[in-house]
Amino acid sequence: MISTPCNKNAIKEVRNVLEYLKKLEGNGILTGQHTLTREQEELYKVHEVTGKMPALCGFELLSYSPNINLETGDEACVSEVERNRGTLEQAWEWAEKGGLLTFTWHWYSPIGGVDKAFYSKNTDFDASRALIEGTPENIAMNSDLDHMAELLKPFCDKHIPILWRPFHEAEGDWFWWGVKGHEVAKELYRYMFRYYTEKHHLDNLIWVWNSPVPEGYVGDEYCDIISRDQYPPKHAYDAFRDKYDELIQITEAQKGAAIAETGIIPDADALMETKTPWLWYMTWSGCFVLTEEFNEYEALKRLYYHEYAVTLDKLPKLY
Repeated sequence: MISTPCNKNAIKEVRNVLEYLKKLEGNGILTGQHTLTREQEELYKVHEVTGKMPALCGFELLSYSPNINLETGDEACVSEVERNRGTLEQAWEWAEKGGLLTFTWHWYSPIGGVDKAFYSKNTDFDASRALIEGTPENIAMNSDLDHMAELLKPFCDKHIPILWRPFHEAEGDWFWWGVKGHEVAKELYRYMFRYYTEKHHLDNLIWVWNSPVPEGYVGDEYCDIISRDQYPPKHAYDAFRDKYDELIQITEAQKGAAIAETGIIPDADALMETKTPWLWYMTWSGCFVLTEEFNEYEALKRLYYHEYAVTLDKLPKLY
């Protein structure tokens, strides 16, 4: 894989991570777990089952969206926002452990919207107009970007690298950033890239693109890693080679590839046998790990103790 950062001003720690991933590619896979709340019950369950911790922890930033109107939200929406508040404190604690961090932002639309307004069905926010300088949509989006940049800046000041995956699942129409089509979705990502690298100098971000659709690809100069999300059938552990082969078709460049979200953990034996060089996977939160409905605990334990899997205790110091 290419280990030169797409941001020419990236800090040394970003380069450390990319160089490590280059060496890891095809020789191992980072274990990863998403967490939604401050309680991080998913991490406790992983440790309870395996006695280990993942190398990579995912954090959700939805409650940091400035335009949240809980008065329009149902019980599930209110609970999700309230339980998510303050999760950056846990991100700081994870960084102290030396683990890798990845951030997901279910971004409530900068203007308007009801209930969970990151869903396109719950907002009339026009992402195409957000790309036009001076429109109300553009002004509101910039304000949200500035707000999030201030939250990310302390991590940059402390030289903590972040696997940054904005506008995830850009190929779909279920989020407001994807409903206007591939061109708008990738232009939003490019806009953020320029805004954060040129205006805010967030040089600690490792840019992760998240879509397997070739016509929607953001471009080699805007991302370090390509990724996709997937939710296979229950207990269908695999190398997911077909998903990998499909993803890498979006670019001729040797970009490293990751399973940014998955409902089902990979099979380490299958990864080795098929030589499928995923860099990491990240199991989604909640029932995907808190119960055995999707992943059996014996399978989870087998993966965490496999020679091919990198857990937190096997991760070298990268920052």
